Amino acid sequence: MTQVECKTRKIGGSIGIILPKEFVAKENIKPNQELRVEIKKHVKVKDVWGLLPDWKTPTQKLKDEARKGW
Repeated sequence: MTQVECKTRKIGGSIGIILPKEFVAKENIKPNQELRVEIKKHVKVKDVWGLLPDWKTPTQKLKDEARKGW
């Protein structure tokens, strides 16, 4: 399996991806060929920041406890 990173684009009423020319040539992909695509989104820290609002232990305390074990 080969992986390539692409950005989505709006195409009419749909969302599509454009495969880079180099990737198409390397994999010998032809028009109207059926492909299987696995989708994995990149997760950014800013998207998950604040998802643990009940986490009450301060970061400094966690760091201090971790250093005790060293």
